[in-house]
Amino acid sequence: MKRLFWFLIAGGGGFLLDAGLTHVLIGIWGFGPFLARIPAIMTAMAFTWLVNRRLTFGSSGHSLAVEGVRYWAVGTTSAVVNYAIYSALMYRAPLLQPVIAVIFASLTAMAYSFFGYSRFVFRQ
Repeated sequence: MKRLFWFLIAGGGGFLLDAGLTHVLIGIWGFGPFLARIPAIMTAMAFTWLVNRRLTFGSSGHSLAVEGVRYWAVGTTSAVVNYAIYSALMYRAPLLQPVIAVIFASLTAMAYSFFGYSRFVFRQ
């Protein structure tokens, strides 16, 4: 239960970074809604790795390089899932607020990444 709690904290913080940065990049910097997601997802992924490594799962027992490669592999595929769902929603419902699409995409990616991180990255 402790792992799930910290994973949700990491994910919640990552979501706030992702959604907030997406909003800023679109509204203030003039990025398009698709381009804005790329740096937003990258920032959120770096944040969640730090929290997950320190508080959720602990270090994996593998070298930092191996753990990093595994984390980024799961994170990257999770980001692809996230971006694909977000893009599909924005394409199919162009009047939908981008933050709503971020919510649906992020929840799906969060379930995928918890499974991947707990089974592939941090399993000791």
